[in-house]
Amino acid sequence: MTKADLVGKMAMGAGITKALAEKALNSFIEAVEEALGKGDKITLVGFGTFDVAKRSQREGRNPRTGQTITIPASKVVRFKAGNKLKEKVK
Repeated sequence: MTKADLVGKMAMGAGITKALAEKALNSFIEAVEEALGKGDKITLVGFGTFDVAKRSQREGRNPRTGQTITIPASKVVRFKAGNKLKEKVK
């Protein structure tokens, strides 16, 4: 499903225009990005939880040359599905 498909579904489900649905989706995405950028956790009961995890520095291998390289520490976004979402996927 693309963003356009999602906007169409949201518009139909909420009985609003696609322009309003796209504005709402963009606003949601911006709010999530801002919260995760600050290191906050976002919990949508039944759907899931977004949070930021720290990955420590580690060693890896270049698959092409086999040379050992150092992979720097970084932050990654994690998502854990909620119970309602897990049930829908089953």
